[in-house]
Amino acid sequence: MSYEMNELLELMVDQGASDLHLQVGQPPTLRMSGSMTPIDGETLTPWDTEKLMQAITPDMQITAVKLNGGADFGFAFGEKARFRVSVLKSKGNYGMVLRQIPNKLFGLREIGLPDKVRELLYRPRGLILVTGPTGSGKSSTLASMVNYINEARDGHIITIEDPIEYYHQHKRCMVTQREVHSDVPSFSEAIRRALRQDPDVILVGEMRDLETIEAAISAAETGHLVLGTLHTNSAAKTVDRIVDAFPANMKDMIRTQLASSLVAVISQVLCKKIGGGRIAAYEIMVNTTSIGSLIRENKTFRISSDIQTGANLGMITLDTHLMSLVNRELILPDEALEKAQDTNAMRDKFLKSGLKLREI
Repeated sequence: MSYEMNELLELMVDQGASDLHLQVGQPPTLRMSGSMTPIDGETLTPWDTEKLMQAITPDMQITAVKLNGGADFGFAFGEKARFRVSVLKSKGNYGMVLRQIPNKLFGLREIGLPDKVRELLYRPRGLILVTGPTGSGKSSTLASMVNYINEARDGHIITIEDPIEYYHQHKRCMVTQREVHSDVPSFSEAIRRALRQDPDVILVGEMRDLETIEAAISAAETGHLVLGTLHTNSAAKTVDRIVDAFPANMKDMIRTQLASSLVAVISQVLCKKIGGGRIAAYEIMVNTTSIGSLIRENKTFRISSDIQTGANLGMITLDTHLMSLVNRELILPDEALEKAQDTNAMRDKFLKSGLKLREI
């Protein structure tokens, strides 16, 4: 039996799978609603994975795999879907993981963000960060934000991505999308060049090194709205992660810059939904005078209590949001417990509300 890449991609789109895994010694495997589901069929041979890889991988990326053991690129499957593709070498054989990028851009309400977040997207300057582990839906949230700005404001949006995931049409805004390694050598270089391209909004796909973080903060300070991502799982850890990227003699200066330029941190996790599918749970921190002081004074451990008292500004802790998803019967208690920041406190709440231990 020989697998065809087009047939596998059709299957992925039909089944609504988020990812397709192709590895030697295993049948093609779909990730559906967070669970891995091998398809009925023979296990893949080294010849299969090499043929499937060559079917969609550009020559330049095949060279990169041979040189570096891996390559990432974006790929369009006609009009049906786009994929973020990661090609890798494992035990000398080729493997691939394809992440399906939904064609539809969701509204902010559809993805569960409160209306207060929309207000932040009208800010003329500052830094809004969307954070969370890999595969938590950060790209989708950022794409929804960019789309909202594109429909609600006029101006120039520049996105810097590796690779470009969602394609944005020009609506009320002009949208320039630049791909790292293809259109521009690096994130930090792209931000520096963007400042000479009359932008109003800059999306930085990943703030992965000191130079990029520094350039993003500088852009936010000089009168641009900057949207970015980090792999952190709370507002406090996000601030710490940014400060820790800098050498000791610069930390105080960066704290001061962050205290004034940070607009909000949205940390998210994806949870398995009752009945199938997935839903995002959020922690939302909006910068206030009080939180700005905590950042300046290196007291980030107290940010969480400010979030708890900031509901009127649209703030919510992750654990509060998880509890509300359980109460609305959208996720199971054990799913909330697995994703919670304070598992002990959440377990106690479940026990007090009469849920049996085996359920959690």
